[in-house]
Amino acid sequence: MATMRYAEALNLALREEMARDDTIFVFGEDIATYGGVFKVTQGLAEQFGDRVRDTPISEQTLTAMAVTAAMTGSRPVLEIMYADFLPLSLDALVNQASIYHYIWNEQVTMPFVLRTQGGGGVGTGAQHAKSLDAMVAHIPGLKVVAPVTPADARFLLKAAIRDPHPVIFLEHKLLYNLRGEVDEADDAVGEIGRARVAREGRDVTILATSRMVLEAEKAAEELAGEGVSAEVIDLRSLRPLDLDAITASVAKTNHAVVVNEGWRFCGYTAELAATIMDHAFDDLDAPVERVAARDMPIPYAEPLEREVIPGAADIAAAARRALA
Repeated sequence: MATMRYAEALNLALREEMARDDTIFVFGEDIATYGGVFKVTQGLAEQFGDRVRDTPISEQTLTAMAVTAAMTGSRPVLEIMYADFLPLSLDALVNQASIYHYIWNEQVTMPFVLRTQGGGGVGTGAQHAKSLDAMVAHIPGLKVVAPVTPADARFLLKAAIRDPHPVIFLEHKLLYNLRGEVDEADDAVGEIGRARVAREGRDVTILATSRMVLEAEKAAEELAGEGVSAEVIDLRSLRPLDLDAITASVAKTNHAVVVNEGWRFCGYTAELAATIMDHAFDDLDAPVERVAARDMPIPYAEPLEREVIPGAADIAAAARRALA
C-alpha cells in the first residue's frame, strides 16, 4: 500500500491505462506541457508523446472531437478544465454521445471519458465553483461517477476508461490534495454503479456525493457525541445509482438525509429523495431531509461562499430534524 494524493491516484490510473491500451489518448486545455491546472496529467506527455495533446479553448469543439474519435476506434479522455463550462459540451453530449448506441442499434459504441472538476470552497467565484452534477446525470445514456477517496479515484477512472459507453467523471477541486492509501500493485478495476458504506450506523442514513461525503462523516462524528448513530453512504456513482445499497440502509435506519453540493431546486438531492420515496417509503419514519447549496450564484467572498455551500453543520442539523 502507498499513501498518495487524489491527483496522484488519477495520474497513476491514466498512466496504467495508456500503457495497457494504445488507443487511449488524453487531450484538453493545458494538460500536456503544463500538466493540467491541478497537475493530474503531469508527466504524461513526456511518457506518451503526442497521445497527450494541448488544445485551444473550445469545449464544444473538443467534446464533438471526443465523440468522433470514440466512434472510430479510439478511447479518448477529455479534460474540461472546470465543470462550469460543461454547458458548452451539452450539444455533443445530449445529441450525440448519449444516443448513438441507441439510434444505431448498438452498432456504434462510445467509449470516452469526460473528466472535469467542480465545487466551491476556495473562493473561485461564480464562474469556477459550480456543481452541475444534476445536469449531466439527467441525460439517459451517460454514466456519471464522482469518487471521493484516492483509491476510488484510481479504480473508477480505470473502469470509466474501459467502459464502452460515455462516462462523465466528476472530480472536486478540494479533493486533489486529499491523501489516502492506494494499492499500487493492485490492477483491480472499480465497478460503476456501486456505493460504499463510509461509516456504519443505525439511526439515520446520510447519502452523500463527492466532497460532501467528507462533510457527512464530520457530521456523523458530531452526532455520535449526542448519542446518534449515523450511517454515511458514499454513492460514488450518480448514474447508475446503487439502489440496493440505498434501500438496505434506509430499511435499517428508517431515516434519510440526502446531500449534494449542487443547487437545491431541480437538483440531485431532489432525485435522491424521490428515489427513496419510490422504493423505500414504507421504511421511512419521517420525511427525507435534503441538504444542498442555496439557489444563488456562488459568491467570490469566502465568508459568503461558506453560507451558500452546505457543510457538516447543515448535515447534522438535517439529521436532527429527521429524527425529531
